[in-house]
Amino acid sequence: MKAYDIVIIGGGPAGLAAAASAKRSGTDSILILERDKELGGILNQCIHNGFGLHTFKEELTGPEYAGRFIDQVKELGIEYRLNTMVMDISHEKVVTAMNREEGMFRIQAKAVILAMGCRERSRGALNIPGYRPAGIFSAGTAQRLVNMEGYMPGRKVVILGSGDIGLIMARRMTLEGAEVKVVAELMPYSGGLKRNIVQCLDDFGIPLKLSHTVVEIRGKERVEGITLAQVDEHSKPIPGTEEDYECDTLLLSVGLIPENELSRGMGVEMNSVTSGPSVNESLETSLEGVFACGNVLHVHDLVDFVSEEAAAAGRNAASYVQGKRKEDGGRIVHLKPENGVRYTVPVTINPERMDETQIVRFRVGNVYKNCYIGVYLNDEQILHKKRQVMAPGEMEEVKLLREKLLAVKDLETITIRIEEE
Repeated sequence: MKAYDIVIIGGGPAGLAAAASAKRSGTDSILILERDKELGGILNQCIHNGFGLHTFKEELTGPEYAGRFIDQVKELGIEYRLNTMVMDISHEKVVTAMNREEGMFRIQAKAVILAMGCRERSRGALNIPGYRPAGIFSAGTAQRLVNMEGYMPGRKVVILGSGDIGLIMARRMTLEGAEVKVVAELMPYSGGLKRNIVQCLDDFGIPLKLSHTVVEIRGKERVEGITLAQVDEHSKPIPGTEEDYECDTLLLSVGLIPENELSRGMGVEMNSVTSGPSVNESLETSLEGVFACGNVLHVHDLVDFVSEEAAAAGRNAASYVQGKRKEDGGRIVHLKPENGVRYTVPVTINPERMDETQIVRFRVGNVYKNCYIGVYLNDEQILHKKRQVMAPGEMEEVKLLREKLLAVKDLETITIRIEEE
């Protein structure tokens, strides 16, 4: 059995950034395992721009952004294996994987970084009545077909869900000559970034119908049309509000799910809100020496934040295998999301072991205007940050200072909440 200091599961933006960071932190024995035929992950099919503004201070396409990190990995001489599927990871960090060349093989790792990304929620999760005709695609599948396979999924399109991929595909399909009739969203707010609503829908005159969903799909062999209906505050269709649309294609952009079958199989403690692992200040899961970063941990809005988070995971994994990490002597402080804050990453912090500055990322559960982010150490408020608007589609963050946390003697909880005026 071959042994490596750090084995990274996934060669997308998170895995690449984590590998480069771990190598620069002094760990040489690193292996990336990627199931696809090339590195770069989902970015390879994201040919639109808007990537890299934070990381490289310039606007890049997805393949260009991925290319920068692929170049870093190659320049640093980091080993990777493509077309390799990881089947299982044991408690002892033995990775079982398979590919065509080597068959089934096992690798012993000192540390594992989970960077498997996320997948799209399918039609089966939505309970839309109707037959199963051709012409129903997830937005990401349609993106791959158009951008990488050169195949046009359809000509008259309705999109259900206003996640970022759905919004971007509304523009993409329009540019390729399709007619996008409408984008429908179950919630009373969009799930995507504000800039994508403006650039992908408003600029092309595509209507966005909030609090609407598909209640019927017509057609047996191929989609022939759909029926939209308005929904009430309990997301139940309101009789009499139905509208019929003739279309041959329905794209679904109804949410992303972190790809955590391997994590669950290992026995990693999961967060019920994010569907990703619960992690501490080092992005370490409940299993010692197993770290998680990127969309497998929680779904991000910008890839720049994925890279930043993954770089931290790579540094911390390197410290762990090098034995440089402080021994666990400090107290564990729990983060409490309250009053509109859905979750926090991380969920616990050890002030003794954290960096001088700790970024805590979270999402809100509704649209809030003219409000404040309040942060409390036990009951003492340390931050009262004004925000004009906050929406579920955009990730938020606060920074915590190590010296401030250490100064509070009996610190047990850090509470983050939304406070209205």
